[in-house]
Amino acid sequence: MPDVRLASPQGKWILLTTVLGSSMALLDSTVVNVALPRIGRDLDADLAALQWTVNAYMLTLAGLILLGGSLGDRYGRRKVFVVGVVWFAAASLLCGLAPNAGVLVAARALQGVGGALLTPGSLALIQASFHPDDRGRAVGLWSGFGGIGAAVGPFVGGWLVDGPGWRWVFLLNVPLALLCAPIAVRHVPESADGRSDHGRFDVLGAVLGALALALVTYALIEARSGSWAVALAAVAGVGAGVAFVAVEKRRPDPMMPLGIFASRQFTAVNLVTLCVYAAFGGFFFLAALQLQVVVGWSALQAGTALLPTTALMLLFSARSGALADRIGPRIPLTVGPLLCAAGMLLMLRVGPDASYLADVLPALLVLGTGMVTLVAPLTATVLGSVDASRAGLASGINNAAARAAGLIAVAALPLVTGMGEEAYRSPGAFDDAFGRAMTVCAGVLVVGSAVAFSTVRSLPPGCRRPECRTYGAVLSPPLEGERARGRLS
Repeated sequence: MPDVRLASPQGKWILLTTVLGSSMALLDSTVVNVALPRIGRDLDADLAALQWTVNAYMLTLAGLILLGGSLGDRYGRRKVFVVGVVWFAAASLLCGLAPNAGVLVAARALQGVGGALLTPGSLALIQASFHPDDRGRAVGLWSGFGGIGAAVGPFVGGWLVDGPGWRWVFLLNVPLALLCAPIAVRHVPESADGRSDHGRFDVLGAVLGALALALVTYALIEARSGSWAVALAAVAGVGAGVAFVAVEKRRPDPMMPLGIFASRQFTAVNLVTLCVYAAFGGFFFLAALQLQVVVGWSALQAGTALLPTTALMLLFSARSGALADRIGPRIPLTVGPLLCAAGMLLMLRVGPDASYLADVLPALLVLGTGMVTLVAPLTATVLGSVDASRAGLASGINNAAARAAGLIAVAALPLVTGMGEEAYRSPGAFDDAFGRAMTVCAGVLVVGSAVAFSTVRSLPPGCRRPECRTYGAVLSPPLEGERARGRLS
């Protein structure tokens, strides 16, 4: 049984290293959007290259995060976590030194691999190290400090872009890793799950899942060309998706056991997740561009402007979760997406010469209120919809689904809204497409609200409740459960 106490020196070191590790990934998911206009100008990149700068990272992270958790279970959670931190830092260094957009995109894909190793590992280390009496508080502190890291991300990213340059958005991860990895090796106890030795890794499932996402993403981003290669990629992507389902159905130890979707509520809440996080992914990708390209703000101003959503999450997510415990998840999961849709429609007022107080802030406050209303109940419903022994798996699937939804949204929205390759260089063209995109995102959120209203029901008494009560991440729900891993023992 784990016996490290939170108040001990070792407990504080463990908390520090896990916060540092998770903050690296959280920072990266929020700061890069702010840097995109400057990256495009410096590397002479078109809009597709900017989409790939975001999506290459999300692609490998979403495709491999389930596998990353199971690697830690088998080979040692500390070992895999440290490998992930070092890998992430090396890929970040390559991003910072990238001479062109192609190298940057490839390095971003490598970053996602590192993120898939360290993201589930940071929480797993806390759950495997701390005494049961201290575990809940340790998870709360880890979640809260990680949320603060996510909150300051856009501000720090904007300051770096306007100051030493966008490359430091990535180079910042190197000193963090140089601090994090040695602390982990020295102070964090190793742990593994002996039961994991009885199964094999579902490498084929992970490859097929990532391949399906990659091919569909490529087809959506490059669809403007109308080439045969795009059509073939689309067909091959669908085929890889079908093959993924077939493999998962037949394997004795699948990465994503399809039987978990026998729970109607679990399936429903994942559909809500797809709608909600597709809209969030599209919004945060385009909003940072809109504020710089159209409104004319600096990267620092744009990054700071987006802080209210994360701040509201940090301040009120725990209270929202407590309210949902009393009234059930159906109302929050219905009302929350509608509030988010209203916030995105309010962004239609954000154009040239927009005022922060009159135009931007009201939209972000409404959007943030909607996020506060829905994120905690969504996580609770995911965990409460399955047997307690599958809580980690259910959380991992839900987290991967959210990231995949954001990935597809970033790929599809410019195509759906008629955004040309050079649109981000033209304030007028981008403004028109942004307005259409916000309308589409609002519509997707309304669909998510309708799904929640028609399918989500009260949770059974005594079901598993989230350990993380404070949330700060805006692009994916938190990982939860005993272990957010990629297969059942």
